[in-house]
Amino acid sequence: MSQPAGKRAGKVLMIIAWAAALFLATRFFGEWEARQDNPNSEVHSEHGAGFIEVRLLGNSHGHFVADGLINGQAAHFMLDTGATDVAIPESLARQWGLERGAQVMLSTANGRTEGYRTRLDELQLGDIRLRNVRAVVVPGLDDEQVLLGMSALRQLEFTQRGGTLLLRQNLK
Repeated sequence: MSQPAGKRAGKVLMIIAWAAALFLATRFFGEWEARQDNPNSEVHSEHGAGFIEVRLLGNSHGHFVADGLINGQAAHFMLDTGATDVAIPESLARQWGLERGAQVMLSTANGRTEGYRTRLDELQLGDIRLRNVRAVVVPGLDDEQVLLGMSALRQLEFTQRGGTLLLRQNLK
């Protein structure tokens, strides 16, 4: 015996409701997980008399990561005070058209490797803009993440307190 049309429609609507609920839950938890990895996907800046400040929250691993721009191209940064220069994976450097300059030897957590000098016309994090920043292109760096090293950070004042990092650019 076949079911009445109303009962079939009710089952179809129930399946659609469950599918929608699963989709929304998956999306919500996916976005929540992304916020745990990068709580600074939208970087907010504060302007004061002669300075710009950016406040970053540490992620679930205790790292400070944030989205910004290199030469107008979207970049995902991890702040690394142990890195001498800004370190860019070769795949991103190629995509952004960065020139490979002089070869240099680099000491990394994984040992020694070679890299190539380059310069960034502009690096932006929130409203903080740094110009003519020294960087290295690193062929062995597999990640899509740029290590924001001291060649950029030394141009800023930074203070870490708890799980927050405050970056300040003094305007001249």
